[in-house]
Formats: sequence, structure tokens, C-alpha cells
Amino acid sequence: MLIAQTDPEKKNKGINAIIVEKNTPGITLGPHENKMGMRSSDTHSVMFTDVRVPKENRLGSHGEGFRIAMKILNSGRIGIASQALGIAMGAFERASQYAKERKAFGVEIGAHQAIAFKLADMAVKIETAQLLLLKTGWLKDQHREYTVAAAMSKQYCADIAMEITTQAVQIHGGYGYVKEYHVERLMREAKLTQIYEGTSEIQKIIISRAILNG
Repeated sequence: MLIAQTDPEKKNKGINAIIVEKNTPGITLGPHENKMGMRSSDTHSVMFTDVRVPKENRLGSHGEGFRIAMKILNSGRIGIASQALGIAMGAFERASQYAKERKAFGVEIGAHQAIAFKLADMAVKIETAQLLLLKTGWLKDQHREYTVAAAMSKQYCADIAMEITTQAVQIHGGYGYVKEYHVERLMREAKLTQIYEGTSEIQKIIISRAILNG
């Protein structure tokens, strides 16, 4: 699906959503991107040269592309928030288990307050994120307005995923920096959730506008 500006004078009212078949003449793919995370998902740039698409491939009426894109983004943000929360939970589980097994100064590192308090903060943030995400899903299921809730969920879940995975690496110490213990991978995966489907900064714009214009 391609979002294209077909009538620049109408600005966002001149944007259309179009289905473009992959084998349409004029479409070429760039090289496979070598990403820091989410490596199981292939990413390529897509280039269009004089690509012709029949009018019946347009989704909705003329000028509805922007509305369609925003609707897809709202729903998609719930999915990205869920992904971020899952990454955070995975990192927390690994960090908790490691804190029970690894010993320093004769006791498990989880017995040291520096580590125990990290785990407590991580648990609270995961629980908070989960409740916010469940509320957002409930609003969508009830066919109620959920744009701001989706933005809040996406921003908060992504930000705590980045924070918790970083702390998980810290709890693992030197082992957290090697691939064998996986938390370094979770930290790399978490970063993208702060970027795609709208960066965390974009979510703050949506939230703040709703507050100031409400």
C-alpha cells in the first residue's frame, strides 16, 4: 500500500492510498538494509520510475488517503506498544532470573539493594504499561475514541522497553554485553519501537495537542 500525494494544491485532502502490485513495471527494490535490530524483518527502500497504477487500485474516495493512513497508524500503535511491552517483559524475566543465580560477595546479586531496587522499578513500569495498553485495547474494542490512548501506550511502552532492556544489560554486567545472554539483542530490538509508527516525540505532539485543544 502506497500513500501518495496526487493533488498537491489540496494538501492533506489531495493524498490517496493506493494498492501497488509488487511486479508493476517501474518498481525496483534497494539493497537489503543491515539493521541493528529486528533483523528477521527484511527492510528495503522501494523506488518508483513512471509507475502506472489503475484508478480502481485506489482505496476509498479521492483524497481519503490521509484519513486512511492515520486510522492505520492509530491501530498499529497498539501493536507496536504490545511488541515493546513483550520485549520489556522478556528482558525483565531474564534479569530477574540472573539476579537469583549470579553471586557477588557470597550472596545472589538480587540480595544487594542496588539490584533489588532496579528490579522493583522495572516491575512497576511493566505493570503500569500493561494496564495502559489494556485500557487502549478496550477503548478500541468498544468503538470509542482511542487516538490519544494509543499515542500514550505507544510512547510509554516503547520508552520503558528501552529503559528496562538497558537496565537488564546493566544487571547482567559484562555478560549483558555478549550475545550469549540475549539481553543485548532485546535492547537493540527495543530501540526501534521508539521510532516506527511515529517516534516517541510524535506521540508527545499528539498527546499535548489533545490536552491544549481539548
